Amino acid sequence: MSNDTVRITVMISGSGTNLQALIDATKDDTLPNASIIRVISNRAKAYGLERARNASIPTAYHNLVKYKKPGVDEQLARSEYDRDLAQLVLRDSPDLIICAGWMHVLAPSFLDPVSEAGIEVINLHPALPGQFDGANAISRAQQAWLDGQIDKTGVMIHKVIAEVDRGDPLLVKEIRFIEGVDEDMVSLEQRIHEIEHQAIVQGATIACKAILETKNSNRTNQDCYNETKT
Repeated sequence: MSNDTVRITVMISGSGTNLQALIDATKDDTLPNASIIRVISNRAKAYGLERARNASIPTAYHNLVKYKKPGVDEQLARSEYDRDLAQLVLRDSPDLIICAGWMHVLAPSFLDPVSEAGIEVINLHPALPGQFDGANAISRAQQAWLDGQIDKTGVMIHKVIAEVDRGDPLLVKEIRFIEGVDEDMVSLEQRIHEIEHQAIVQGATIACKAILETKNSNRTNQDCYNETKT
């Protein structure tokens, strides 16, 4: 694979509609110079694994359950799970990790070795920065709107750090609530998911561009160094 191609690992937990948006974008060059090298799921029956297989993308299943043994502290089990997840990811030497509906908080035992390897991790979260961190963000935002506390929500692509959904945003899309429409959760979720599909590709494009610029800069510096030596 060319040095001008960004190698991407995508991590999922569910149906994989955002994964599908990424797959489609790599095929039609909406997301150029990028290749999804593996899809990892923490749920065996996640339909996203089937989407990956249909696109001839290697998959892996990594489940927390086998780490939860009698007498083992849950926090320790999670730390060991994330440590092994990091090793699984690092074996493929990706340039970028995208959490696309990955429903598991990543611990330092994952983030630290990945960061040391120089790999960026980004996540899609259906809320504005600083609002509704964690699970059930859409329903919590809807309730806040119904209570008259907010008039908009959003979708963001952000860097992943130890604090849940608190990493620096790469992309933010504001979504204003529509009276007479967004009281219906199904309608609201569908509207937000459609925006997510656009945002995850745009956020991945931003991340890939930065990675390629770094690669090209490093290559130029190396060429200059080699010329100086000769």
